[in-house]
Amino acid sequence: MTDTETPAAPEAPEAPRPPLVRRLLRSRTVRAATAAALAGALLGAGTVAWRTDTLPLLGPSPCWDSLGSGSMDALFGDRRTEVEEQALHNDPMGDTGSYGQCRVTSYEGDRARRQVTVNVRRLDGLRGTDSQDWPREFLSSGMVPLGDGLPGMTSSSRAWIALPQACTGRDDFTGPTVVDIGMGRADFEVSSEYTLRDRAALTGALLDAVNGVIDDFGCSGTYREPRDLPAPVELDTTRPSAFCGIKGLTLPAAYRKDLRETRASGEGGPVRICEAGYDSAEKAVRLTTVTDPVLAEIYSSDALHSGAPVKGTRGYGKVGGNRAVYRAVCQTGQVMFVLEQLRPAGPGTRFTFTHDLLPAYVAAESERIGCAPQKLTFITS
Repeated sequence: MTDTETPAAPEAPEAPRPPLVRRLLRSRTVRAATAAALAGALLGAGTVAWRTDTLPLLGPSPCWDSLGSGSMDALFGDRRTEVEEQALHNDPMGDTGSYGQCRVTSYEGDRARRQVTVNVRRLDGLRGTDSQDWPREFLSSGMVPLGDGLPGMTSSSRAWIALPQACTGRDDFTGPTVVDIGMGRADFEVSSEYTLRDRAALTGALLDAVNGVIDDFGCSGTYREPRDLPAPVELDTTRPSAFCGIKGLTLPAAYRKDLRETRASGEGGPVRICEAGYDSAEKAVRLTTVTDPVLAEIYSSDALHSGAPVKGTRGYGKVGGNRAVYRAVCQTGQVMFVLEQLRPAGPGTRFTFTHDLLPAYVAAESERIGCAPQKLTFITS
């Protein structure tokens, strides 16, 4: 498959029909006919008050009629919740690729206790606007692939999944249209017990939301919730001879003191991410290999404009002080190798890591994923 071909929509069968009351509650006609009789309904400024321990007042479920009672209970328990929801439509300005946002906040008395935000957006690949902030939150080493053929990743604080291109369409130089969901601070973890609980709740809500969006867009098919997720990703002591768990990638001696601990995740998924630093609070470098050719588009601008030129056997890229991006042409389409230095590491305070490690990283990763051998050359003027 080339990077311009459109894969088919998911083949999963439709979910069973909900009970009669639930179907009536989902019916826009029934809701419109009964709205005038609901004197107690709280409808105003796009915000709906919602209690997870009662049926709604013949209104839709939160977030485009998608989050059922199971997801709401798992995320918020029996606390009072309030929903702020934008209708799903193309961005009228045509620049940000945003389709809409939904935010659910739970309260204990007057105090906000938890907030979950769901976004539907088309990731940019032309201007480079989604190559920094979105990966920082949604492509971290704490995330694991959803598996079961689902095009996304999840953790206890962030999760995302790509919508079928047969449903959304796709222009050249754009990434996928994704549904992403966030709760609290990215990568915040307390214990394995809370990590597993919150990850399961967030994953369930993500699948509810994406199926609701598919339905709202007028498309057919559903994504099924994954059967088993990989274990939470743990920090490990850095192995200099196989840095980030990559055979043949040797960490230069100058960086070994500062890059003592490593966490790598994403094996077998659309993205493999490795982060390393002095400890869990000091992530200094990030190595990202994007094997999904559509998601790889979000780095296209950086591969052309983000530093000094690099030429490879079957690819090209740029290397800068704190980021290097190399685009390779592989059997599966384009693959992006992204190397970032987030804070000083090694001797002094120089940002030299990307230049020092890029050729070895691309060569070793290309070998690992079965891509054609890559030999890089820095081009000097």
